[in-house]
Amino acid sequence: MPFTRRLPKRGFTNIFKKSYAVVNLKDLSRLGQRDAIDIEALREAGLVKKIQDGVKVLGEGEITYPLVLKANRVSKTAKSKIEAAGGKVEIL
Repeated sequence: MPFTRRLPKRGFTNIFKKSYAVVNLKDLSRLGQRDAIDIEALREAGLVKKIQDGVKVLGEGEITYPLVLKANRVSKTAKSKIEAAGGKVEIL
């Protein structure tokens, strides 16, 4: 009998788990200066290929210009860095 069938089945799969497409600030800085960045702009730029339950922006990297960001989820560090640069974050 194969080893995987001899082991007991353990664990849990949450059927309500949400999975977000992840974008970092360093990726947003490659887009250049724009008025607003939303999910469609990220898709057109090729930063997001498949949008499952939305887009989450993480704070890795720096942003030097103000921008208006529209996303489903934003981390605290990303929000503080965008607002420090003079931008604004809108949660969808």
